[in-house]
Amino acid sequence: MNVADFPGLFFLDTNIFVYAFDATAPIKREIAQKLIQDSLSTRRGVVSSQIIQEFFNVALRKFTRPMAISHARMYLSVVFLPLCQHFPSISFYDRALLIREETGYSLYDTLVVTAALETECKFLFSEDMQDGRIIQGLRIVNPFA
Repeated sequence: MNVADFPGLFFLDTNIFVYAFDATAPIKREIAQKLIQDSLSTRRGVVSSQIIQEFFNVALRKFTRPMAISHARMYLSVVFLPLCQHFPSISFYDRALLIREETGYSLYDTLVVTAALETECKFLFSEDMQDGRIIQGLRIVNPFA
């Protein structure tokens, strides 16, 4: 996958970060690591505070070897700090509820979509949503497909 094929800003779902640490899925791990690296180097990758929360919930509790707090703090500073551009507001949740009604997605997936839209991303990289679907101009892309 080459991010040059996706002009403009793009949003990364939590599963991208989880796969970047998954030794049991080496192909997905490599794709995820490159996507994160490209997000940082091009300065076009975006996440929300929700992505950070969900990632650390998995990394600190569910990884085969849970991430050490020192490593988590370093990852927060080096990776998430430059990428995080969205923090929720009441109007954000109102818009998310309307998008949930439109899409039928789960609440958490709808929050991801809404954050991507509010940060003016053109693409949302996620394994969990319908590859190719377009929601209000935002295209869902499964980078592992």
